[in-house]
Amino acid sequence: MKKNVLVIALFAIAALFSNETTAQKFSTLDKSPMDVASFPTSYKISDKIVKITYSRPQLSGRSLEALAPKGKLWRTGANEAAEVVFYKDVTFGGKSVKAGRYTMFTIPNDNEWTIILSTAENVWGAYFYKESEDVVKVKAKVSSSIAPIEAFSMTFDDNMNLYMGWEYTVVKVTIK
Repeated sequence: MKKNVLVIALFAIAALFSNETTAQKFSTLDKSPMDVASFPTSYKISDKIVKITYSRPQLSGRSLEALAPKGKLWRTGANEAAEVVFYKDVTFGGKSVKAGRYTMFTIPNDNEWTIILSTAENVWGAYFYKESEDVVKVKAKVSSSIAPIEAFSMTFDDNMNLYMGWEYTVVKVTIK
């Protein structure tokens, strides 16, 4: 009887400490966390027209041009290129776009940015960009924000205009 109690006690102790050897190790928070901008913007409305999933790089003492150089193709965020889903046919910057999933690339410049929607999917960076996969390429005017924007951000206004902002730069794309 004492032997059975001893064996049960040993198994209980072993079970108590065995979870440490199988515990999962989780990575730390990404320095450019993912975010979503959608329209309508209210979380209470589930019938969305557009949803953009993107990563939000931080300036962290660097300049916008150091992270998204003028005149060069940019992934529009960090890590994976920004992914745009249109749940309905729209006009994007005045050009027709069918409902579907697209990757967004941008080419920043002083007075306007070129915004590109591509059929490429699951794209890391802009390393494998192919112009042949472009669906639309539109120009968007640049304006300035009053206060600096530390993390790259996207949002929609009540008229479904897309705003992208970073540092003192704000870019507006009309979607209808």
